[in-house]
Amino acid sequence: MTTTLPPDAVDMVLASDADDAAAVEAVKQHHAELAGQLSAHVDALLAAADRGVGFAQARAAALGFLGGELLPHAAAEERSLYPAAAASERLRLLVEAMTTEHRVLEGLVRELDRAAEPVRAAAVGHALRVLFDTHLAKENDLVLPAVAADPALSLAGVLAGMHELLGEDAHGHDRGTPQAPAPGSCGCGGHDDEIPVLDVRAVPHAIRHATVFGAFDAVPQGGSLLLVAPHDPLPLLRQLSARAGGALAVDYEERGPEAWRLRLTRA
Repeated sequence: MTTTLPPDAVDMVLASDADDAAAVEAVKQHHAELAGQLSAHVDALLAAADRGVGFAQARAAALGFLGGELLPHAAAEERSLYPAAAASERLRLLVEAMTTEHRVLEGLVRELDRAAEPVRAAAVGHALRVLFDTHLAKENDLVLPAVAADPALSLAGVLAGMHELLGEDAHGHDRGTPQAPAPGSCGCGGHDDEIPVLDVRAVPHAIRHATVFGAFDAVPQGGSLLLVAPHDPLPLLRQLSARAGGALAVDYEERGPEAWRLRLTRA
């Protein structure tokens, strides 16, 4: 189960001021974390469907993330970012379509909550991941740049206080590692084909660390994530260890030259 996230179509954003440029990057980083977390949860659902164990735990963990983070993030967008974007006539129809996508996401979450069969839950999870990835691409590449470049709007002002949108707590600090994940099988069990794999070689460098943070946030205690990187990610490992409070074990399975493969375990 390998997840390769597509690169952003736009790497440079023209903003009306430095605060707006920083706001764009903050939202993109949080988007990357959310995408990484969702991918890890979907991989856990797929693994549970494949091997026939751990389904209830994987679904509960996925629903906890979706209801506790992803859907509140979408609601925050509709309260702040979307009204500002819809003020532009050329973005109005796009914003309406993206609001409709939020309703589809909510419907898929309800369907996952009702899914009693592992295969059905895995299919719903896959649909959630595909829709969310395309949804974020439109936000990152179309909505955020347009709002940030409009001198009549302050993106930083629009997002002020919207902590769900920036991945911060109520005091404006990064949330870091979330509450302990739901207990259950991590899917490792000594079998590499059951460990979620995150290949970040195609992920833009600017959001690569955030993507890994999000994916590892979804790993339960004792669970593992197999990271595939284009180089030895030593700075990332230091940041990830600090974020996890030192509860990180790293085992190298391959050391280049084309790829570095590391098993990251939440100790």
